[in-house]
Amino acid sequence: MQQYIIRRLLQSIPILIGISFISFLIVIFAPGDPLASLYPPYILKSIDKDMVRQQLGLDQPIPVQYMNMMGKLLTGSLTSFTERRAVLEMLLEKLPATLTLAGLSLLISLLVAIPIAIFSATHRESRVDAIIDVTSLFGISMPSFLIALILLLFLSEKWHLLPSSGLRPLGSDTYNLKEMIPYLVMPVAVLSTSMLPGLMRYARAGMIEVMREDYIRTARAKGAGERRVVYLHALKNAMLPVAAEVGLLIPWLLGGTAITETIFGIPGLGRMAVKAAMTRDYPVVLTINLYVAALTILCGILTDIAYSILDPRIRQG
Repeated sequence: MQQYIIRRLLQSIPILIGISFISFLIVIFAPGDPLASLYPPYILKSIDKDMVRQQLGLDQPIPVQYMNMMGKLLTGSLTSFTERRAVLEMLLEKLPATLTLAGLSLLISLLVAIPIAIFSATHRESRVDAIIDVTSLFGISMPSFLIALILLLFLSEKWHLLPSSGLRPLGSDTYNLKEMIPYLVMPVAVLSTSMLPGLMRYARAGMIEVMREDYIRTARAKGAGERRVVYLHALKNAMLPVAAEVGLLIPWLLGGTAITETIFGIPGLGRMAVKAAMTRDYPVVLTINLYVAALTILCGILTDIAYSILDPRIRQG
């Protein structure tokens, strides 16, 4: 296992280099000028654009720009065009909000999806199973932004039950979970609803497949009760597809919550990525892309480790 992890980490280096270069080319050749976001039009006409480009390092050839940005990124000194602060500092500042939102959403999704999937798999072709199946398909088809807008319309605008935006009360400078709960209800509900159908279907499929195995029939033949068969013998192996799905969801949650964070005004990484893309803030876009890519590779390795723990027959050399 140790050799496998080291090999995967070494293989990830050229992958990350390739992703960084492609991301850099995309942001460089994308339409728009960073200077237009830094200065209002009436100031932009009167400033020395060449001097500003030189200050930002945009006057260099593209390979030199790429090497300079990557060198600064690796040393933590890469600076945002718009904020004029270290991108790493900005990322660490936004990370707690996204971690809180993502962690709660994933936890709630798992706590709801797994029991429903177990019930559905053990009551196949029943009326309740059909309702669960149709509901999950409806949930997969429902866009997250539409769910967010519906919740905002009723819970905030019409009924005034929950705040419509933000992550904590005005004037608060700490991440106090008790104060944050009213602000988290709708965003967590949106993300949980987006993840729940997929997790539920993976868990249900895994449970149905495992319940057909010979060792399950053997356990029943030995007189084991149905509850013992399901929770002691079947559940662990049925979680293999769920582990794979969670491994894919974690990078998406920490880097792809842009829609939810933007709609609800949450100061997290997703909203920061949207703002950086709109303002052509190349250093921020490049850093977040690499962060999500590295996280995806890491989650892939952790998923393989989880597989080997859940199923001892799986071993990486």
